[in-house]
Amino acid sequence: MLTLGALAEELGVTLRGDPGQAITGMATLASAGPQQVSFLANRRYLPQLRHTRAAAVILRPDMAAECPVASLEASDPYLAFARASALFITAPRAESGVHPSAVVAADAEVHPTASIGPLAVIGARARIGAGVVIGAHCHVGARCVIGEGSQLHPAVVLYHDVKLGKRCTVHSQAVLGADGFGFAPGRGGWEKIHQLGGVTLGDGVEVGACTTIDRGALEDTVLEDGVIVDNLVQIAHNCHIGKNTAIAGCTGLAGSTIIGANCTLAGGVGVVGHVEICDNVHITGMTMVTRSITEPGSYSSGTPMSDTRDWKRNAVRFAQLDRIQKRLAALEKSHKS
Repeated sequence: MLTLGALAEELGVTLRGDPGQAITGMATLASAGPQQVSFLANRRYLPQLRHTRAAAVILRPDMAAECPVASLEASDPYLAFARASALFITAPRAESGVHPSAVVAADAEVHPTASIGPLAVIGARARIGAGVVIGAHCHVGARCVIGEGSQLHPAVVLYHDVKLGKRCTVHSQAVLGADGFGFAPGRGGWEKIHQLGGVTLGDGVEVGACTTIDRGALEDTVLEDGVIVDNLVQIAHNCHIGKNTAIAGCTGLAGSTIIGANCTLAGGVGVVGHVEICDNVHITGMTMVTRSITEPGSYSSGTPMSDTRDWKRNAVRFAQLDRIQKRLAALEKSHKS
């Protein structure tokens, strides 16, 4: 059990309140009890702050005067909240060793501190680093490499020649290294282009549940250090994603997409193949990226939701825009003459 004083010291923030107050966990402003910590990062939640029963609230110093309970003052409350959450993890810790029901190839290398769960399969010449956790029913293919401190949650599938750096996390039902969608038209139908590359993840990469990252056709599909990928994302073959880029759920990247560092792709974004997106680009939800982006900034496409009747009227007008533009150009030309 933590105290407020210990928590403040751990987070490097200023405490205004009783340092001996016991803390058992974290909760929202509305639901927190007298032994829980909450946080406030957005002023629109100030009404909830005024009525909170939390033991303490993580917030900015300029909001402390409005806090009716103890405060933990941080310049970035959301970041402090993220760090505090690590102190209250309830997931059970895996024990080192290989479960009796796991199948490990004779020539695989498994560090003695790694944990291999029930019914997991470790393929030939795979290398499992120190402190790695392989959950139940995972499949780690031939020649895969999993770096120190990484974790595969239950039922993750790594095909052959997939490499994970240190401290990576892959959530359940994710598939890394499946064949990219490559086919050539032939006289008798489609002929498969065999995918000869692999998948490489840098250090500290997180991959969400049910996400798929396809292997490259000739070279690896690459996610650099610090990339975070949400659930239900499709990353096609030969994509290359730069450091610290974040990709939200239901996004789809077509083959050979190159994304720079420190980008964010919001939910449902689609990116056509063979385009490049430079560093520091934010793409808003449901945007369809159909060309390369060469300048940092925020980009959007699509139309916002409206009443169906209004939307149908506007949809008709979309088809008329080209004709209207030509008429306008002709009018401007005649006016100048």
